[in-house]
Amino acid sequence: MAKAFKRTRKGITGFLEPAERDLIGKLFGDVISMLEIERKDEDPLAAMVGLDLDAAKPQDAALLRLLPDAVQHDDGEALEFRRLTERSLREDKLGALRASALLLEHSPMQLTDEQARLFARAANDVRLVLAERLDIHTDEDAQALHEIDDWSQAEDLETYLALVYNFMTWLQETLMQALLDGLERHRGDER
Repeated sequence: MAKAFKRTRKGITGFLEPAERDLIGKLFGDVISMLEIERKDEDPLAAMVGLDLDAAKPQDAALLRLLPDAVQHDDGEALEFRRLTERSLREDKLGALRASALLLEHSPMQLTDEQARLFARAANDVRLVLAERLDIHTDEDAQALHEIDDWSQAEDLETYLALVYNFMTWLQETLMQALLDGLERHRGDER
C-alpha cells in the first residue's frame, strides 16, 4: 500500500506498490495520448516561435479542462489566444507527464523539490481528466466521491474511477504537504 510523501534528508520520499506505480504510469500515458496531436504539413517558422495556427477549442470536455479557454465570452479572442499559447501549454504538460512517468520507475521515490512539483502537476492533470469523466464540478461533487474508499466495492466503472480519483487526490495532497514542509523549514532557517 502506498505511503504518503514525506520530506526527509534525501528529499521528498514516497513509496508506491508496483501495481500503484503501474496504474499511475498508465494514467500519465492516457493523458499524454490526449495531449499529443499529429502535425502534418506544419509551417516550420510557426512551430519555431510556438504558434499553432490549427489550434481549435477541444471537443472532448476533459481535454478542454486541461486546455481551457483563456478568454471568456469572446470566442474569437479565445481562439486567437489559444493559437498563440496552446502549443507551449501542451508541451509543458507533456514534459511534466513524461518526466513524472520516469520518476515512477524508482522505489521508493526520492524527489527533489523540482521533481516533486513536476509530479504534482502531472497528478493534477490526471485528476482534472478524472474529474471531468466523473462530472465533478463543485466541492460538493468531490466531497460526495471522497466517501467511496473501499476497493472491494469497485463493481462498476464509475466507482473504480472515483477510487482512482481519491487515490490521486490523496497522493497529490501528501506531495504538496511535503513541499510546504520544505518551505516552512526554509523560512525557519532564515530567521
